[in-house]
Amino acid sequence: MIEKLLIASHNQGKVREIAVLLAPFDIATVGAAELGLPEPEETGDTFEANAALKAEAGAQASGLVALSDDSGLVVPAINGDPGIYSARWAGPARDFNFAMEQVQKALGTSKSPGDRAAHFVAVLALAWPDGRTQMFRGEVYGRLTWPPRGDRGFGYDPMFVPGGYDITFGEMDPDEKYRISHRARAFEKLVASPFLKG
Repeated sequence: MIEKLLIASHNQGKVREIAVLLAPFDIATVGAAELGLPEPEETGDTFEANAALKAEAGAQASGLVALSDDSGLVVPAINGDPGIYSARWAGPARDFNFAMEQVQKALGTSKSPGDRAAHFVAVLALAWPDGRTQMFRGEVYGRLTWPPRGDRGFGYDPMFVPGGYDITFGEMDPDEKYRISHRARAFEKLVASPFLKG
């Protein structure tokens, strides 16, 4: 049984969201920044590769089982960008208002529903200090809207309207977002696995 888990992320929004998802399992969590762990460079070319890189680095540095998330917004009309570079589109200051503007500029004036289609991807990687790693992928499909709406969530949430809804992730009650998000879908696969037995 895992009693304490490192959330191998320096993104406080992700740390909070993952901690909420883990709360029912009575697993204590600690974020990488709290432990002063370095942030590894994301050199992978897939969400899976980057998630594994972060979890494995966190497990080795902390001696704890580590859970990382690599996630991003995929917009088919702009060749799948920003994709694995979603955080980098926000620049060194991690300004996601700037990042959302870059997505909007890349889409231009297109109002075509097909061009506005987008999905979020989340890959969770769970790594043990002994070198074992498991991965779980979740996706949520929807469309982009402009201008951004709502001040909840983080990242690209204010411009993403999930399928079946008229509001953005940025306008959505956090509990509702946690229930339907790409991260929640990946998490469902993780908890269905035998990971809780350690």
